[in-house]
Amino acid sequence: MVNPKMPTDPAEPPYASTDSVLHLFAAEVWDHLWPWSHHGFQRQRALHAASIALALAASVVWVLAAMGQMQAGALIGWWFGWSVFEVVVRLGSKPYVKDGPWWGRRYRVANTMDMVCYVGFKNLLIGATLFIVLKSSGFLIVQG
Repeated sequence: MVNPKMPTDPAEPPYASTDSVLHLFAAEVWDHLWPWSHHGFQRQRALHAASIALALAASVVWVLAAMGQMQAGALIGWWFGWSVFEVVVRLGSKPYVKDGPWWGRRYRVANTMDMVCYVGFKNLLIGATLFIVLKSSGFLIVQG
């Protein structure tokens, strides 16, 4: 199926035009960590309810890992599953990605591959950071 919007179509998140650097930074952090939006909730209530439940389950998995009750393979599997689901959620809620350097303010409509790359890289960085912190703290069980 061909995306009816070309990848070059501009998009503008609600916070993109702010003049406050602090507000922009806080909004960017929130945008990366919270995949849902108000208009997304209005359009896809069942999907978003399921995604919140899955996000809570993924958070419980990270807490179990921090308590030493989760093996590394299971943790990676859960994080991968959440990432796949996050792609679907973001395409319905926040269907845009940055166009150009990370410090810029130019956004464009994301196609499926854009969102897979964005979510995959973002969650790889977050997951690797959490994984390294838990492993170096001695909480994560690695068998092999």
